[in-house]
Amino acid sequence: MPSKLLFLPGASGNTQFWLPVANLLTYPAEKVYLKWPGLGSTPLDPKVNSIHDLVDLVVAEIDQPVALIAQSMGCVMAIQATLEKLDLVTHLVLAVTSGGMDLESFGAQDWRPLILAANPSFPRWLSEYDEDLTPQFHKIKVPSLLLWGDADPISPVSVGQRLAALLPHAKLHIVSGGDHNLVMSHAKEVAPLIDTHLAKST
Repeated sequence: MPSKLLFLPGASGNTQFWLPVANLLTYPAEKVYLKWPGLGSTPLDPKVNSIHDLVDLVVAEIDQPVALIAQSMGCVMAIQATLEKLDLVTHLVLAVTSGGMDLESFGAQDWRPLILAANPSFPRWLSEYDEDLTPQFHKIKVPSLLLWGDADPISPVSVGQRLAALLPHAKLHIVSGGDHNLVMSHAKEVAPLIDTHLAKST
């Protein structure tokens, strides 16, 4: 069972994103909130220049049994970190993500022009990332809770359904009226789902 809960923000780098849910969780474990250098209010780090550098930050925190709880682009880092630390990642919670899949065929709205327009300093290497992780999904045997909203144009429900079909032990929960920020807007619904998920050993 996890002794640490590691919360990963999305591409916005909002370090407060998971707090509404985390503050409602009753599962007894240390809570750690990751920051992405150069995103949001976190200063740039000259040593961070790729998605894989961000994955390294996640991997460095996996020093005991850990549950990774991630939002959107943060889930891509969570999946890659899990593949590197299969022995220590006990649970995954993935919210409204591509999961490392090409979303064009799902009719998803492209988030990149929006975030680049709102954040001119946003690193291009993050917005240009397009690695396909689907061939490795079968290796992830940990229980995975997938959180999706039925009103999210950036990651439609069909993406969550596909991810649920590809991950061996995944359960999809669809939040009615939930958009890309459903974790914040529906924290009271999401927190009990995560608590129940973390208590499961298989």
